[in-house]
Amino acid sequence: MTKAAGKTAGARADAAKKTLRVTLVKSVAGTKSGHRATVLGLGLKRLNSSRVLEDTPAIRGMIHKVAYLVRVG
Repeated sequence: MTKAAGKTAGARADAAKKTLRVTLVKSVAGTKSGHRATVLGLGLKRLNSSRVLEDTPAIRGMIHKVAYLVRVG
């Protein structure tokens, strides 16, 4: 396999990765500090902010922990 062929195969693998759009729909005020840290770890800073994240078991676990604060779509 040549270098050029390896680069295009890697690009196809990146394009095939699944993603999730996560939106913060409820305020983190009054929640546990661990839940606030998890929301920040997802990259959500203010209400109605969204991020497109790679669909990995770690991200799914974080979403599950703060499911009452976020919407996935």
